Amino acid sequence: MTTRVQFLERVRREMGKTRGLFPATTAPRPARPREAAEAVRRQLAERWPQAVERFRAEFERVAGVFHRVGRLDEVPAVLARIAAEKGAREVVGWDPAALGWDLRAALAPHDLVVLLAPPRDGEADRRRHREEAARAPLGVTGADWALAETGTLILFSGPGRPRSTSLLPDTHVAVFGPAALLETLEQVGVMLEAHHADPARVDGGGAITFITGPSRTADIELTLTRGVHGPKEVHAIFVDAGAA
Repeated sequence: MTTRVQFLERVRREMGKTRGLFPATTAPRPARPREAAEAVRRQLAERWPQAVERFRAEFERVAGVFHRVGRLDEVPAVLARIAAEKGAREVVGWDPAALGWDLRAALAPHDLVVLLAPPRDGEADRRRHREEAARAPLGVTGADWALAETGTLILFSGPGRPRSTSLLPDTHVAVFGPAALLETLEQVGVMLEAHHADPARVDGGGAITFITGPSRTADIELTLTRGVHGPKEVHAIFVDAGAA
């Protein structure tokens, strides 16, 4: 019988046969996070048209569904169409203060029942919203950042914007504009440094969720299943004129 020491020694011996693909290095942290973040924003103010095209390509590569509209008032029609395709009559969404616009008022003409996340973190309200999100076929959120090189949506949780809104419904729809676009994971790191360096932004233990396409899991025979740990479908609605 192979002992633990022998097993680990064999692993070390095999790993020693190659240097690997590249040496691991630690990325440098910006000395002035806010200034670095502003530099990224200035760059993206000019390059966002290229960034959104790359995001679209990578998002669709991971089975995301991309929509693009010119103005925010065009978003409700897209949401209503998605809801009709899914046979959904009930929608959960972020609180208007977190989303930047009132989802309930926007979808009222489309006869959809909209259940909004509580604006404050009360245990009873959180439990109610989790139950609503688990029942609703469609969840609508914003996106704090959209990472172009991998087609990834990045969402901060907090009051009015719980994780359950994006993770529990079968279909998740994120609405965002040019200001959310980032090109590289390195830029995400810079923005996170600036976020945590800002004393006015206290997350209070909130989570940061990176969403790259629908939920996927596979068993030992590599049988792929969607929707086990999150939505079966993820849609992105990009608003050219901007969305909060």
